[in-house]
Order: sequence, then structure tokens, then C-alpha cells
Amino acid sequence: MSDETFEPRIVGFLCNWCSYRAADLAGTARIHYAPNVRIIRTMCTGRVDPTFVLKALALGADGVMIAGCHPGECHYLEQNFKALRRYQMLKHTLRALGIEEKRLRLQWASAAEGAQLAAAISEMTETVRRLGPLNWRDNWDEGDRYEQAIESLAREHAEALEVPA
Repeated sequence: MSDETFEPRIVGFLCNWCSYRAADLAGTARIHYAPNVRIIRTMCTGRVDPTFVLKALALGADGVMIAGCHPGECHYLEQNFKALRRYQMLKHTLRALGIEEKRLRLQWASAAEGAQLAAAISEMTETVRRLGPLNWRDNWDEGDRYEQAIESLAREHAEALEVPA
């Protein structure tokens, strides 16, 4: 696939109370933004487990955006601060895995900031487009060694669970 035809796949975890409503506002106001983000509505950014982000990337996403209420305006008090701490940890984890940390973005957007969220989505799409496809699965292809490792773990687990006679 050439860089000219590459369209990034981005997963967006958006807070129900602010960012999701900002995306809705952008849509009803007919504000144009890149259609590359597949939105998943969450009750709060504090509920976005880091494994959700890693799984999205492992399953083929080229980037992930987490968007929520501005700090201090969270409907669940301080959960966006929790999201900020997780975001910092995820950036560190991505660096350790050799993945560009620009593939992950944390965006604050209130319900009235549809234009700002649309701009952030378009900006992230362009950033990820410049980075190119992630192809994480191809980079981690272990062939049949994966099945062998799983079978070995299953045997070890079964042996550990056996009750002595």
C-alpha cells in the first residue's frame, strides 16, 4: 500500500458527557473532519483501561484517541486525572514496545467544543498518516511458535491444578 492511498484507522474512546457530545455537535453543525476515527462511547475517560488501547492497536488500529472532559470538570469528579495518569503510562509503554507515542492522543473537549474536537481528529489523522501504517500484527508474527507457547502454558497450568492422589 503506498503512502498516498494509506488511510489510517483510528479508534476514539470518547467520554459520554463531554467529548461524545462534542462529536455529536460537530456532526449536527456539519463541521467537516476526517472520517478515520471509529468512536466508542465510554461513560468516562477514567473507565478506559490501558488494555483497551493496546488491544485496539493489536487488532489493527493505527492510532488511538482518548477524549474527555477538561480537568476539573469531570462528571465523576477526578476520573479524568486518572485518565491522564494512564495516558502517561501508556506513552511510556508504547515507547518500550517501539511504537511511536504520537499514535496515542489525549484530548480534552467539552460538549460545546465540537469544532475543537473535529480539528483534533483531523490533526491526529494527518499525524498518523505521516507515520504510516502500524502493522503491529505483522511485526509480532511468531508463526507456529505462538501455538507452541500457548500449548506449553496450558500443560503447565493443568499440571499445577492437578490434585495429588
